[in-house]
Amino acid sequence: MIKILIVEDELPISKLIEMNLTDAGYTCTCAYDGVTAADLIEKHTYDLILLDIMLPGLNGYELFEYIKPMNIPVIFITAKAALNDRVRGLHLGAEDYIVKPFEVLELLARVEVVLRRYNKSQRMLVYGDVTIDTFSMVVTKGGQKVNLTPKEFDLATLFVRNKNITLSRDRLFELVWGSDYDGDTRTLDLHVLRIRKKLGWENCLKTIHRIGYRLE
Repeated sequence: MIKILIVEDELPISKLIEMNLTDAGYTCTCAYDGVTAADLIEKHTYDLILLDIMLPGLNGYELFEYIKPMNIPVIFITAKAALNDRVRGLHLGAEDYIVKPFEVLELLARVEVVLRRYNKSQRMLVYGDVTIDTFSMVVTKGGQKVNLTPKEFDLATLFVRNKNITLSRDRLFELVWGSDYDGDTRTLDLHVLRIRKKLGWENCLKTIHRIGYRLE
């Protein structure tokens, strides 16, 4: 299980991040000041740290200097949007720098990218009786293998990683089809129809009118 430490002193933002990362299958711990975070890092092992900069006690830059020798990847999440702040954060050695306010889907995508970079990406995704092995690209339902096309596999993985988040059609096309997108929305609808049938998601993979889809 991937363990993520969220160091954020604004409680609503911390809870939002924790809720969505937990839904995506990660194990999260929250710290609301730099000193508490340093104590947790000393006692426990984490795969990734999401770090605010403006913190009580130790600020994010000071805490990062403490983290750096441990080789734990860090993503700064902060309201400090100035270019020199972003450059400073990246020059210190952070893997990424996300400015508030941010889209939850973007945060989840960036977390996944950094974890893959460190070979810590979550291998097994589970939703009900469906299991997705992201390394071997094998999908099972109730222990039985389900044959998905590559695009169906990518879509199913996106839906499970982003449970309870509405994914727009444009975003799905961008993430799954990329430059191959021809603008025909029927392509996406057909793939979703097949996924629902193959994985038994007729009642949980919802169509959000004029927006996209959401796995509930």
